[in-house]
Amino acid sequence: MLLKTFGWSFAITVIGLALAGVLWGWQGLAIVGILAVLEISLSFDNAVINAGILRKMNAFWQKIFLTVGILVAVFGMRLVFPVVIVAITAKLGPIEAVNLALNDKAQYQELVTSAHPAIAAFGGIFLLMIFLDFIFEERDYKWLSWIEKPMAKMGKLDMLSVIVGLVVLLVSAMTVATAAAHGAGDKSATVLLSGVAGMITYLVVGGISGYFEDKLEEDDEDEEGEEAAAAPAKNGTGAAVGLAGKAAFFMFLYLEVIDASFSFDGVIGAFAITNDIFMMALGLGIGAMYIRSLTVFLVRKGTLDDYVYLEHGAHYAIGALAVILLATIKYEIPEVVTGLVGITLIGLSFASSVIRNRREGKPGGTSEARSEVTSGV
Repeated sequence: MLLKTFGWSFAITVIGLALAGVLWGWQGLAIVGILAVLEISLSFDNAVINAGILRKMNAFWQKIFLTVGILVAVFGMRLVFPVVIVAITAKLGPIEAVNLALNDKAQYQELVTSAHPAIAAFGGIFLLMIFLDFIFEERDYKWLSWIEKPMAKMGKLDMLSVIVGLVVLLVSAMTVATAAAHGAGDKSATVLLSGVAGMITYLVVGGISGYFEDKLEEDDEDEEGEEAAAAPAKNGTGAAVGLAGKAAFFMFLYLEVIDASFSFDGVIGAFAITNDIFMMALGLGIGAMYIRSLTVFLVRKGTLDDYVYLEHGAHYAIGALAVILLATIKYEIPEVVTGLVGITLIGLSFASSVIRNRREGKPGGTSEARSEVTSGV
């Protein structure tokens, strides 16, 4: 099963490193390898979050996530995105931006770095909204109950996550953005606009996918209650399948936006290692491939059902990453700090899950839940 799930990642790693060695020699091979490790360490919590969403999707959309999704992740976010950012911020045409990336790498790196406040505000607020909606929701399992119980009670207030997100954005714009470390001048207006754009993106994509998901669940419940009417039930199933496609499509978009938000710090951090866009795309792309394989592995193994606090740890890591991204508008924070925070929180949540399972006499989760998840992939 391990080879089946990670086979493509292993193959891409061998091909990618061999290509790096041929094109750039031993130094290029080492840089690409370091970038791959950087991406994996920064995005491990992304795999846990992705698995929580991916397990709701059927086998077809899971394959789309691993094929089309990886193309978007590698070529879209790791190669095209930095060039687009340069084109927008420097008011250049697409061809001029590509020419700059290829022939004036120092200037290209400077332009991407100067766009960091906008990138950090968009990604930081988007990720913060994910964390807030998680922490304000009443859940069956509570990891840090002394935090989650009062937060769940507060979450009964309508639109509380939006209010908190806007307050955080305003504070960021009035504090860290007024003395931004990346680029000169006051970045308050840029941070505000980018943060609002991040929040709108979250509300629109997340809201649409949530609507279709709820509608699909309602249709499934109606079908179960109409077992006597065979023909209508068949028609209802067909409608539900179409609706499931819409739900899966918008959840796929939601996954891609999450992946993009997670990749911001990796793309920016990669400039500390190299400013060659092709090295960055290859190294970060290899890392992104492993994150996707790990996502599917978690789904197939039913790990989130077996270790119930893993999602909690991943969402706390998201909250920490959101704060770190907003802080980096003003302060230089090493990527290793970001990676260690996420891995530590997930590690602690995994350990807490193991302790809980032992206390209840469970080696993991129920075999039934595991088989259900496995059969859906």
